[in-house]
Amino acid sequence: MNLKNKVALITGGTKGIGLEVARSLANEGMQVAITGRSQNSVDQALKDLNNKAVGYVCDVRDLHAQQEVVKKLLKKYASLDVLIANAGVGHFAPIQELTSDQWSEVIDVNLTGVFNSVKASVDALRASKGYLITIASLAGANFFASGAAYNASKFGLVGFTQAVMLDLRYDGVKVSTIMPGSVATHFNNRTPTEADAWKIQPEDIGQIVVDLLKMPARTLPSKVEVRPSIPRKK
Repeated sequence: MNLKNKVALITGGTKGIGLEVARSLANEGMQVAITGRSQNSVDQALKDLNNKAVGYVCDVRDLHAQQEVVKKLLKKYASLDVLIANAGVGHFAPIQELTSDQWSEVIDVNLTGVFNSVKASVDALRASKGYLITIASLAGANFFASGAAYNASKFGLVGFTQAVMLDLRYDGVKVSTIMPGSVATHFNNRTPTEADAWKIQPEDIGQIVVDLLKMPARTLPSKVEVRPSIPRKK
């Protein structure tokens, strides 16, 4: 894909991985749009991106809201070439302590939210023969204690993405999922510090997205597992 002036939409693009993916794509000359849950977070992200993007307030749990974002993008740019389904949350607790509301939020954002993002965008991606990338996790292949909700959402997301890849490949739409391990982000309102230097950095995921988009049309890395090269010893 020649990225110059192609149009990309990144959900959950106001911080962390989403923000750095947006920055990486904008630096490649793409027309970038991000979504976030609040106007304040969107405005701050656009400022951080030096206004090299447009932003919309949108909760991925709301299919209609996502459809409206896509309509606005098509009206503004006439096409949608890349969707990065990145928005995600996490609640971690043993099953005996995990609440119904926590379970619902994780599944609704991490799994149903991606379904909504794809449903809102799929016609535009088929028209442009574009690219869909979901941001999953190594937690989509490796279960751990206190991870019942998060594991379920990410295992589901990996399976969903791979099935959608098969659905869309003959329409000329590429589909990949990126599965990072430990990333130094603001996930769950945590602030990264120097102690997180050993982790994958959000800009590293941005580079992976760019590399995927630039792969030859005949080649599809459908599932990309990413780990810190030298993890901290336990």
